[in-house]
Amino acid sequence: MLKKPALNLVIDPDVPIPIYVQIVIQIKSFVAGKVLSPGDKLPSVRKLSRQLGVNPNTVARAYQELEREGIIRTTRGIGAFIGKTTKRVSPQQRTELLNKILDYLFIEAYHLQYSKEELRSILMKRLEEWNPAESNEKSSETDTQLEEVEP
Repeated sequence: MLKKPALNLVIDPDVPIPIYVQIVIQIKSFVAGKVLSPGDKLPSVRKLSRQLGVNPNTVARAYQELEREGIIRTTRGIGAFIGKTTKRVSPQQRTELLNKILDYLFIEAYHLQYSKEELRSILMKRLEEWNPAESNEKSSETDTQLEEVEP
């Protein structure tokens, strides 16, 4: 029998992040934190949209993005499930994707009037606190140097 973990997704309409992206981020976080495991079934689009009070198209878009990234797999008429493996990308693609995310972070930090030192301090503190259930073996092999990050 398939496990059906409760998804306690929280949507914040007051943040400048699209709702579908909030859903994607939270599901990816649940996978990284091992709250969701390969084979776990996700709620149907209709059920999750009712639960969150959002348009079903928003949830469908989030699921499409997660499937495109290799996080989930969907089977028509059966449902969406956490995938067994994540999509493999080249080191260059990984770097490009992370740089886009960092660019967005830097833009937001600028508009929130954070100095480089404040941002560096926050990033270092969060990095020390972050523990996605130590699911990514590569992160322990690579010593990340955030001091080199410049907005």
